[in-house]
Parts: sequence; structure tokens; C-alpha cells
Amino acid sequence: MKLNKDFNQIKAEVYDKCLLEISDFKIESESKEYNACTFKLNELNIISRTSKITPKKVGQFVTFWKRNKKGQIEPFDENDQIDFFVVNVRAKNKFGQFVFPKSVLIKHGIISTLNKEGKRAFRIYTTWDTIKNKQAKETQKWQMNYFYHINCFTDIKKVNILYNKKHTA
Repeated sequence: MKLNKDFNQIKAEVYDKCLLEISDFKIESESKEYNACTFKLNELNIISRTSKITPKKVGQFVTFWKRNKKGQIEPFDENDQIDFFVVNVRAKNKFGQFVFPKSVLIKHGIISTLNKEGKRAFRIYTTWDTIKNKQAKETQKWQMNYFYHINCFTDIKKVNILYNKKHTA
């Protein structure tokens, strides 16, 4: 299992402390620049990406798509075997992770349903982002429920709550 530096840090400082075991780890070659991978965390199906800082907008950008049978990219669908979409974020000496349950991504129109097409990418806003735009503030508000900092004060209790199977329903 070849892990990048951030993933190694998360494994050692968070997953190991929470007794979350990684298996079925696969790197997604098409989105290498986002450190795209899938894995199981205990029995949970995880899709993971690292977000990117963009020069002109506040927040960070992350892709979230798959290829269909025709080879075209499309949003993930409510029927896909996903429990959580994990986004690792870093800005200089700040590091954190969003743990979005599938149900939350459906609610916010990111995962497709029969009634609505989802998104192929979206912006995320951490606690260290200073936001002036009203819509971005609203997005940050709901996203913060699924965010934790990775540092010497990581809230392991919150991590265990975020990765609780009950959040996937």
C-alpha cells in the first residue's frame, strides 16, 4: 500500500488511534493530483481526495466524479457503494479532514439522485478560511459539522463520531 505523506500522517495520528483499519486500498490513477484513492476503513467504503488551493477564490477545490460506461465523467450516484467522501485539506502549517457521509452529500446536491444531477467538483471551506460571500458562508456552516483539525490536539472523540456507521444512513 503506497500512501502519500498526508495519508501516512492521518493513518498514524488519527486512524490508528481510533482503531480504524485500512483495507482494499486503491490509488485512482486519473486524479493523482488530488491523491485520489478508495479504501475500506473497518467496514466503511471511503472515497478520498486532497483538495487544492486555488489562487483567486477563498476555500479549496476538490473533484468528485467517476467514469461511466461510455468513458465520460459524471457525478457519483446515490446507488454507488460509498459510505463517506473524505477530503484532506492543508494550508501551510494547518491540516484537517472533512468526513462527509453519503446522505449529507445527497442532501446538498453533490451526489446524483433520480431527481437531481450531482456535481463533479465543489469548494470546501475550512475554519481558517475568511469568507465574505453569503453563499460560501452558508456552505462553510454546514461543512464545519464534518471537519476536524489534525494536530497534537486532534479531537479523537469527534473523529469516532464522524466515522460512525450511523452517519451513513
